[in-house]
Amino acid sequence: MNKITNRQAICDVLLEKAKNDKEIVVVCSDSRGSGSLTPFANEFPKQFVEVGIAEQDLVGISAGLASCGKKVFAASPASFLTTRSYEQVKVDVAYSNTNVTLIGISGGVSYGALGMTHHSCQDFAAMSSLCGMRVYCPSDRFQTAKLVENLLKDEQPAYIRVSRSATEDIYDENMSFELNKANVLAEGSDVCIVACGEMVPYALKAVKELNEKGISAGLIDMYCIKPFDVNTLLENIKGVKLVVSIEEHAPYGGLGSIVAQTLSKYQPTPLLELNLPDEHLISGTNKEMFAYYGLDEKGIVEKVLENL
Repeated sequence: MNKITNRQAICDVLLEKAKNDKEIVVVCSDSRGSGSLTPFANEFPKQFVEVGIAEQDLVGISAGLASCGKKVFAASPASFLTTRSYEQVKVDVAYSNTNVTLIGISGGVSYGALGMTHHSCQDFAAMSSLCGMRVYCPSDRFQTAKLVENLLKDEQPAYIRVSRSATEDIYDENMSFELNKANVLAEGSDVCIVACGEMVPYALKAVKELNEKGISAGLIDMYCIKPFDVNTLLENIKGVKLVVSIEEHAPYGGLGSIVAQTLSKYQPTPLLELNLPDEHLISGTNKEMFAYYGLDEKGIVEKVLENL
């Protein structure tokens, strides 16, 4: 079982790249520990900035550093980064087109036991709505590493959501990766599942179980929420009876909404949206919450069978 988190994968890439690139800077809001970025702070103290619990300052300072030519990675809990500092993200990063990669750590219900104040179930919607902002939710450590390596090559704003816990390996270090192009993990003629982030391992297990039950199920890892890979979706839903979107997000403005918009515009197909409900959620571990809201493999299979 993999024990390396996606946030640690980000730190590992930045540590390696910073050896030969002094323009890489990491900025944290009292979150170096929870962001697994302490090793970077220790190794490159002159390329690390701690602003304390001040998310608005985090984003403003990051944008200022980027305007001076730095490649900035700003990390903070997703629940605070995408709410408290929303205006700064909108104006200083997205509108100003600064080279800042925002890292929303412990996204979704990673902080499950701490309750709704720490849940981040609106971040896809909030960040996707900003003109000029890209939104990513990688599934495992290998995809996360490839994503960061690619983002270091351009100078455009981006938001990455990562979970708190380690997810099961979906890929390996030799995986094929193209920025803004989704990965097709399975092809199916009856059902096409579209998932992202921590939902991908559950969806992959569900696909295997559905295939064992005689249902041909496909799976797309749509890590790129924005820009959304329309072509890969349309290529993989031809002839299917049902499309299923799965996300650790509220019903409005997330992956399911984008899939629905795409289907209605290009290829109308029945859609089942599996997500977190529009209500204040229960408290518990993320795995307990996934099971409670039907987002684990058991819940996915049951819902697909009911709706197919």
